[in-house]
Amino acid sequence: MQLRHTHGPMKTTILFVVRTVRFCTAYARAIIVASILVTVASSWYAATHFAMTTDINRLTSSSVPWRQHLDKFEKVFPQFFDRIVAVIDAPTLELADDATSALINNLASQKDIFRSIQDPKGGSFFAQNGFLFEGLDQLKVQLSRLTKAQRLIAVLAGDPSLRGALKALQFGLLGVQSSQITLDSMTWPMMLAAETVEIVNEDRQASFSWYALTRGRLPAPEEVRRFIIIQAALDYSALEPAKRATEAIRHAADSLQLAPNYQARVRLTGPAPMADEEFATIKENAGINAALTVVVVLVILWFALRWLRVIFAVSVTLVVGLAVTAAAGMLMVGTLNLISVYFAVLFVGLGVDFGIQFSVRYRAERHELDELRAALLRAANRVGAPLTLAALATAAGFLAFLPTDYRGFSELGLIAGVGMLIAFLTSITLLPALLSRLNPPTEPHQLGFSALAPVDRFLQNHRLPILIATGLLIAAALPLLYWLQFDFNPMNLRSKNVESVATYLDLKQDSSNGVDDIGVLAPSLAVADELATRLRDLPEVSRVTTLTTFIPDQQQQKLATIAETARALDPALNPKATMETPTDGAIIAALTSTADELSRLSADATGQGADAARRLAAALTALANADQSIRGLAAAAFILPLRSALDRLRTLLTAKEITRENLPSDLVSQWLAPDGQTRIDIAPKGDTKDNRVLQRFADSVLAAAPGATEGPIPLLGARRTIIIAFIEASGCALFSIVLILWIMLRRITDVLLTLFPLLLAAIVTLEICVVAGVPLNFANIIALPLLLGVGVAFKIYYIIAWREGQTNLLQSVLTRAVVFSALTTATAFGSLWFSSHPGTSSMGKLLAISLLTTMAAATLFQPILMGKPRDQETTVR
Repeated sequence: MQLRHTHGPMKTTILFVVRTVRFCTAYARAIIVASILVTVASSWYAATHFAMTTDINRLTSSSVPWRQHLDKFEKVFPQFFDRIVAVIDAPTLELADDATSALINNLASQKDIFRSIQDPKGGSFFAQNGFLFEGLDQLKVQLSRLTKAQRLIAVLAGDPSLRGALKALQFGLLGVQSSQITLDSMTWPMMLAAETVEIVNEDRQASFSWYALTRGRLPAPEEVRRFIIIQAALDYSALEPAKRATEAIRHAADSLQLAPNYQARVRLTGPAPMADEEFATIKENAGINAALTVVVVLVILWFALRWLRVIFAVSVTLVVGLAVTAAAGMLMVGTLNLISVYFAVLFVGLGVDFGIQFSVRYRAERHELDELRAALLRAANRVGAPLTLAALATAAGFLAFLPTDYRGFSELGLIAGVGMLIAFLTSITLLPALLSRLNPPTEPHQLGFSALAPVDRFLQNHRLPILIATGLLIAAALPLLYWLQFDFNPMNLRSKNVESVATYLDLKQDSSNGVDDIGVLAPSLAVADELATRLRDLPEVSRVTTLTTFIPDQQQQKLATIAETARALDPALNPKATMETPTDGAIIAALTSTADELSRLSADATGQGADAARRLAAALTALANADQSIRGLAAAAFILPLRSALDRLRTLLTAKEITRENLPSDLVSQWLAPDGQTRIDIAPKGDTKDNRVLQRFADSVLAAAPGATEGPIPLLGARRTIIIAFIEASGCALFSIVLILWIMLRRITDVLLTLFPLLLAAIVTLEICVVAGVPLNFANIIALPLLLGVGVAFKIYYIIAWREGQTNLLQSVLTRAVVFSALTTATAFGSLWFSSHPGTSSMGKLLAISLLTTMAAATLFQPILMGKPRDQETTVR
């Protein structure tokens, strides 16, 4: 048999492939049995050792400075990581507080699941000392109002019923009668009461907010929102470690009937639920997508290979290679991440190329040779060099990811690079062994795309104008690259439809929620307070908090004012006796008399107060005429929050001086570590939805505190790490591919003819990204260095065919193999495009775009660029 090419590396490569195929076809049965055993063992190992993390922070190396700062912070304050945040929203402050307390009490009894439970906006400490955290002037005004309202408080505390609430309203009406106040000044309480009664009259649950009444306005959403910070026992052996804890929280909310009893909505967010739902999103529709992908791939293989026996051989080879690659991957990296988990899709999409190339060449040779083994050996002779070179270049493109600090890159590169070598080896060992045993029929027709002969002639006849036009078109579009975007926000890689992400984005709208706060570690509280003073002067900072923040200033003056108010309100808040619960008849009488008084006062009056009085009179009259059960709803709507409000006021009036020594231990543990290290929390100023605001905030804080972390700092650090990794990977891939091509091709012009179309494909890919509005991100950026490894394979097939003197490449067997290989790869990548997970979808989208451009560059542009083949080199035996 003749071996093509005279120089050493190419000749050695062809000899290796031919001898390997000869050996495997001679001992086909043993090769097949060995492959089955290896597949079973690999599948068992991969299945029993499978592990995956959805933590985005783990996509980068722990050696980069920003990761070291984050890891140090996590080590000192681990309670701020892998936590669950329960967000409770209710219509009123009273309902929010009561629902939160009920849920905390329920969860606290489940100590086997929940290690710690914190209420950062509530708890007994703030319930008692809340007044001390008000400004002194504001506190005096607030307490003065309470003192003036002591008569109303006495009525409500002495008769905590619907009758008492109506009596309090009547006191206000007496003031109107005596001209001490105007009817318009009663507008707010009458409107608030009317709205509540109208809802009750419709037999719907309502709640009257005494907090809103005293404040003179409805509360903002953040005022009736409560948080519970939960540290749970996570099961890291499970793919969804927080599932047990989150299910327990949801079960508690259901069993407490927080929705019907408190009109409260409970949502879960935080790192732990996000990680679980991230994995769930990745799994969503994955089975259907995989099944459809397999069907489409089989259809493409049918058009490419025609014979079921050949398709079966290629499919089995692919399955064996995938099983071995999966086992090797688990052995090498241990735990897959959100990027490396897609090695399987890449293997199917790219690894099948080797099988298609070999099988299509085998079919072409079988058309000329009736003897199967001779056709296999000649196919090995023809594809041995390009297949080996393509495998080495593709593997080198992947393995170039290894030196980078982006673990998403490096681990995927390691697995996929090894996978390409495995796919190559199975294609020259198991595949010919299977074909030799299956013995497909001879080929009745010549392969190739003979219908494309006119296109081939047109391209060759107009070679120079086409090259010039293509170059000018690509150059004209180069300014588009100025608008190429990199989306560094990892939240945009998550599905916004899942509860944890939707809740996080909701909380991010309000900077006071601390979503974008930066944390700093200080060696002591004294150092922390000194640094906090400097940080407060930064224009980009709105708030700086340390443990000292929880020791209010002007405490003596505040405590004196609180004590004075407590003495004045004590008889009203704590009556010696309370009235008996009124009968329904007494309630009806109170409703009727109050409605009559409202109607009388508003009869001839105009203005907002008169309108509100008439509205409330009508509502109270309807309530008096309704069923008793409706009046029961009304009593619950007014009296349950009233009792909570009175209890809260009694507690607030018992405030005590706060010192460092008597701060609650659970609060101290959130700010002070056992070794004395202290946490500083820094909140941003401005619109945090604007990335430029976050950038300036992070830069400003880092300039003052280089060890700062959390908030936007890890995001910005990850962006720098990934961009550097992208440049390093692309550079290493390009260098290694050039080196391999030089060793094998030994002509610098041939190396350039291989790489130049690849460069154009990369540029066009980025230009299409701008036009299609596809920004680069943490996930899809892998497509670009991947383009080097994938694209160079197609280019190699054409450059070697051209060196061998082949012409009319567009209608050749080679183009048939490349087109169907590209279609198979596009199908695999397309399955990612249609994923429910945005990050996965963006990866599939960019991979598909890059594949389209590189296939066009290989099949259409490269043959034109190469021109007519140079004189063939002498063949040797």
